[in-house]
Amino acid sequence: MLAVLQDAGMPLGVADVGSRVGLHPNTARFHLDALVEAGMVERVVEDREQPGRPRTLYAARPHAVPAGQRSYRLLAEILASYVAAQLPQPAEAAVQAGQAWGRYLTERPPPFRRVDPEAATERLVATLEDIGFAPEASTAGRRRRILLRHCPFREAAEEHREVVCSIHLGLMQGVLAELDAPLDADRLDSFVEPSLCVAHLTAKRARKRAKDHSRR
Repeated sequence: MLAVLQDAGMPLGVADVGSRVGLHPNTARFHLDALVEAGMVERVVEDREQPGRPRTLYAARPHAVPAGQRSYRLLAEILASYVAAQLPQPAEAAVQAGQAWGRYLTERPPPFRRVDPEAATERLVATLEDIGFAPEASTAGRRRRILLRHCPFREAAEEHREVVCSIHLGLMQGVLAELDAPLDADRLDSFVEPSLCVAHLTAKRARKRAKDHSRR
């Protein structure tokens, strides 16, 4: 992305950068913001004479280090394959790692403030959107689901689904736990369609009753 901005010689919007590198705009924004925090890219407001809200554009800083090749996909493959091959319970370990990061990425609400299911779902969707999952909340009766229409780790997930998808499930569980939400991420159905995964949310009380009933 830095190379794209440097070659452009002018500020670009999120959609423009995303199309040039082949990424969803949500994913592109996530990485552009990381470049801003690193001091290599700056945000500028679009200078426009036509009516309408000006866009936020991104431009490479003049003295930014030239962009080189990055191999994050290779790193993901190495780590996922190691966890899958070397740990006795890779899915469980991956869920725990995801839970820890889900908590880390979530701002805890003030003491004694209750977070209702709607607010918890909105916060979870916002976190997933920042990461690049292109999420969409869906409700059918009492069932809550989150449709994940873009996997930013798709290649690694296809090769090591047990590890990567378990991390994603744990991530959602960690977010909800940090919010002390009345919901839990119960299940993640991976690739129900080529570009769709479905996360199922359940009420904690309902889940506890189901467990108690199964023990009888």
